[in-house]
Order: sequence, then structure tokens, then C-alpha cells
Amino acid sequence: MSTRPDHDRPDDPQMPKDEHTSGPTTLRGELVPGSTTDQRLLDGRGASDWVHTDPWRVMRIQAEFVEGFGSLAELGPAISVFGSARTPDTAPDYKLAQQVGKGLVEAGFAVITGGGPGAMAGANQGAHEAGGVSVGLGIELPFEQGMNRWVNLGVDFRYFFARKTMFVKYAQGFIVLPGGFGTFDELFEALVLVQTRKVTSFPIVLLGTDYWQGLKDWLAGPVLSRGMIRAADLDLLTITDDVDEAVGLMAAARSEHAAADDPATGGPGLG
Repeated sequence: MSTRPDHDRPDDPQMPKDEHTSGPTTLRGELVPGSTTDQRLLDGRGASDWVHTDPWRVMRIQAEFVEGFGSLAELGPAISVFGSARTPDTAPDYKLAQQVGKGLVEAGFAVITGGGPGAMAGANQGAHEAGGVSVGLGIELPFEQGMNRWVNLGVDFRYFFARKTMFVKYAQGFIVLPGGFGTFDELFEALVLVQTRKVTSFPIVLLGTDYWQGLKDWLAGPVLSRGMIRAADLDLLTITDDVDEAVGLMAAARSEHAAADDPATGGPGLG
């Protein structure tokens, strides 16, 4: 994981260096390109004839959304788990990720990660070994990570924004383990979506007090004191070391959401 996960290349000597995945296509050897689809889209330099390919890029982007929606539409309740690709499988954070994956499956959730190594693989492994649905949403990168072997439903993406949509659309909450820039990106994007009420009843739990508490202190200190956020925004995050608490918060949010949609409790229902 992931998730979305940390996209720095993990120090794995067995990681293939001559293989490149571009959407559903795998390239090896001399066919490996020198840049990724995202790079070519965002790079404004080069010959002006590049801009004439944009209409075709739109079709490819549309295809990614269609593929993602089609693959995940019947997934059922799921939680996205994020964490560093650099986490060794002998590290405590890896074991923690396994516990998270197992606990979520036992609570009736599928587990979604970025499909890569490290903490992502740990969560996928825990979900797989518990007999649940273990989802990986991969991404094309200059340094390939590859889909970890614990994924039993995998979808590869070229574009980050299409992939990020799937992380949120098909999840009912986020559990975030220690990670780097990629993990921070997904965490703060989720916070913005909840803060702006683009998504509702969406819990975000950070696992690892020693790793995450400094972030919460910074938010509660200079960020809040300068009026950049409201005091209520701090409640969008829960920090804990307890996997059972993290999973319980996801289950409670699911129950709350179900009650809100139940006509018997005054919710809108399906009509």
C-alpha cells in the first residue's frame, strides 16, 4: 500500500527494473519507455504538435474510468488502506498492516490498497489470508512496483486522478499507516473531501501515535492559530495504536450510513 501508497522506489533487489506496466499493457526490455503517461500529459515542454494528441488522451482517460467503475461496481463495503511501499515485511508496521487487513475482512469489508509492496502488501496479505476480497489499484510509474501477490482483484491505472477517484468512490473510510509523500497526498486529499463535504460519514484513522501525533500537534498549533482550519476540522482525524479501534470506527460509520439510508429511521431510502 499505497495506496497510494508511498511512490518512492522500495529498496528491493528483486524488484524488476526492466519491466514497465502501462494500463493493461506490460512492456519489457527495449520497449520500456523513458517516461510515463502522467509525465507526458503534464509536461508542457516539447514540440507544439504534442497538443494535437489531447483529444485522444481524453478517450484514454475515459476508458480508465470505465474500466475502474466496471471492475469495482459490485465490490461491496470496502476500506482503503494506505502506507509506505518502503516498509520491509519484517517491520512492525508490516505486521500492523496485516492485522488491519485481517480485521477489516472479519468486520465484513473488502480491503483496497495501491497494490504495491510494503504496507500495501501487508494489508492485502492480511485480507487475502482471512478469506476476503483483496483489491489493488496499481499505477504506472517510472520505477515499477508491480502488483503484490496478495491481490485477488487488481486494476492498473495510467492516471493518478482516475485511480484516486476509485480509492474514494468505492471505500467507506481510510486507514492510514506510516508513509511518505504518496501517503500524505492521499491522506490530505481525503481530508479536503470530508472537510468540504464532498463525501460524508467517512472516517479517517491514522495508525501509529508515535508517527502521526506530530502532524496533529502541528495542525492544532500554527495551522489552527492562524485560522487556516477550524477547530472542528481536527476531529476529522483519529489517531490510535489500536487496530480494533480503527476497524470499529469503520464499522460504526457503516452502521450510521445504513441508518441514514433506511426509511424506517427517517432516512431517504432508495425512493
